[in-house]
Amino acid sequence: MTSTTDKAGVIAPPPLLFAGAVAIGLALHHWVFPIGFGLSPGIRYASGGLLIVAALAIALSAIRLFGKAGTHVEPWKPSTALVTGGVYRYTRNPMYLGMALMHVGLSLIFDSVTLLLMLVPFLVVIRYGVIAREERYLTSKFPIDYPAFQKRVRRWF
Repeated sequence: MTSTTDKAGVIAPPPLLFAGAVAIGLALHHWVFPIGFGLSPGIRYASGGLLIVAALAIALSAIRLFGKAGTHVEPWKPSTALVTGGVYRYTRNPMYLGMALMHVGLSLIFDSVTLLLMLVPFLVVIRYGVIAREERYLTSKFPIDYPAFQKRVRRWF
């Protein structure tokens, strides 16, 4: 593959998509649909905080594994190795799973059902605009190893 085609072709950087979904959800919560969960602040902060810590642990573990393998974390750059160990034994998309858990945690901390509902369009965009493209790319880049990885490990859990 040439350097111009050796990339997944994702629609946008996933962290930007995550930040956009959170920003839109908070704006809608503030100006249009201020719907809360009806939980005490202590429960919201504790459970939201735990989810955020878990999200960071999962995502940072995945990032560290990419570094050890010498491949790029950014899906718009070429992949030089297929990472299948560590957290990747349980999910093919730990970074996106981490973003989803963080989204839920932030929804609890901000007491925003509206923000939580923004998780649905975020996941749809991630699934079809990022993951589907990454899967096609990785299948072409690693035609034996990636399909075998897909058979062993589920996309999310």
